[in-house]
Amino acid sequence: MSILVPCPHCGPRDHNEFKVQGEVTRRPKQRPTLRELTDYVYFRDNVAGIQREWWYHRQGCGMWFVAERDTRTNEFLKTEVPAPTGAGMPAPSDAATPDMPAA
Repeated sequence: MSILVPCPHCGPRDHNEFKVQGEVTRRPKQRPTLRELTDYVYFRDNVAGIQREWWYHRQGCGMWFVAERDTRTNEFLKTEVPAPTGAGMPAPSDAATPDMPAA
């Protein structure tokens, strides 16, 4: 069975063109405790249901994007390119796009 991943730039493509980096997480605030840092690095929610994940189109446009996927059925509900945060832009809120994944 082939899974089609809806790349926001290229459209639907075979899942073999992509790399999944894992679920979207949020970096701890300044000076995290050892426990907070350990939780961030090693533990994931791994939900059975809808999960936000980082995807990379390695054999296509080379774009990172966030996908909402149902882990039970592999159905993609939404894909989006995260808006960059930079100079002159307001600081992200807790609901904003998280930091980019480590490549």
